[in-house]
Amino acid sequence: MQAERLLGSGGAPLAGPLLITPRLFADERGFFYESFNQASFAQALAADGQAVLSAFVQDNHSRSSAGVLRGLHYQLPPSPQGKLVRCGRGEIFDVAVDLRRESPSFGQWVAARLSEQNHQQLWVPEGFAHGFLALSSSAEVLYKTTAFWDRACERSLRWDDPDLAIAWPLECCAPQCSEPQLAPKDAAAPCLAAVAPDQLFP
Repeated sequence: MQAERLLGSGGAPLAGPLLITPRLFADERGFFYESFNQASFAQALAADGQAVLSAFVQDNHSRSSAGVLRGLHYQLPPSPQGKLVRCGRGEIFDVAVDLRRESPSFGQWVAARLSEQNHQQLWVPEGFAHGFLALSSSAEVLYKTTAFWDRACERSLRWDDPDLAIAWPLECCAPQCSEPQLAPKDAAAPCLAAVAPDQLFP
């Protein structure tokens, strides 16, 4: 397994999120890889200077059609969530936004294309908002979380916040759709500038 930092929207590697590429064993019969290995994941976090997690507590699985955009979502304490995200079928554009107020990369984002072909995963630590855009006709996303879903702690940010300026590849969804398909709560989400400091992370 290989883990690496991604370039943030500020032009430098952004501390926290990691792009994880598993070791794949493939031949004419098909392929095999470890989608999660606790020891290897803990080693990758430690090598990056991050605290090692005790455990993941929930696995989620979603299916989206082309142009569906989910996010940007995060959970505040006492139930902040870290997420380990992969795409088991199709392809997505996966995004993490730094919401740590004291971070030098506050408000910056990283993105990766996760697909059934590349088998890559994105580690989105606590303190980041997460969202994705389905690029293929159908995309199935599987992710592990470090805390249970908590309605009282869940928050959303506006996907097209001009200050964040996330470069969503909407052109990849054409001709299936011209605008992203959003849940009502995501369509009504505030921009980062309108979020009170106590609704973010230290």
